[in-house]
Amino acid sequence: MYRMREATAGDAGSIAGMVRERSAWLSARGLGECEAAAEDFAAQAGNPDIPVWVLEHEADGVVGCTTVLGTEALPAWGFTEDERAESSLFLATTFTRPNPHRLGRLVAWWTLDRAAVEGRLWVRRGTAQERLSRYYQETQGWTLARVVDLEEVKVFLLQRRAERVPALADLMAGRGL
Repeated sequence: MYRMREATAGDAGSIAGMVRERSAWLSARGLGECEAAAEDFAAQAGNPDIPVWVLEHEADGVVGCTTVLGTEALPAWGFTEDERAESSLFLATTFTRPNPHRLGRLVAWWTLDRAAVEGRLWVRRGTAQERLSRYYQETQGWTLARVVDLEEVKVFLLQRRAERVPALADLMAGRGL
């Protein structure tokens, strides 16, 4: 059984460990690494100004985390004025423990459902990994809005219409993962 909940300062160690595990998994596959982000991201847990959420499994504890921001957080360098005027949620960062169950998809679908319940039109997200962008498009149904070439990195910005996810309760119960 899984549940999403707001992260607390007590989750910092679990989040840091999970990000380090993901970093090692990425590195072993030649996909880069994110270990340097482990402590910084973990420190955001429980910060009232940064809405970090954790995906928690009843037996395994924290197995995923994400930052879910509102429309006001959409970067002006990445989204048009019209897009920033549309009600949306923005997935800024998502990590999951390496697993065979596509827990990142579960986090994304939870966010799509939450946005729809809140009456928002969109869920938007970005990644600096072209391969991850393709995965989001091909496997999770995201649409590439645009690619922004910043000085230090190329950012792939994606979006999906907010929608209720009828299978979410079953997925959170561990059925159909």
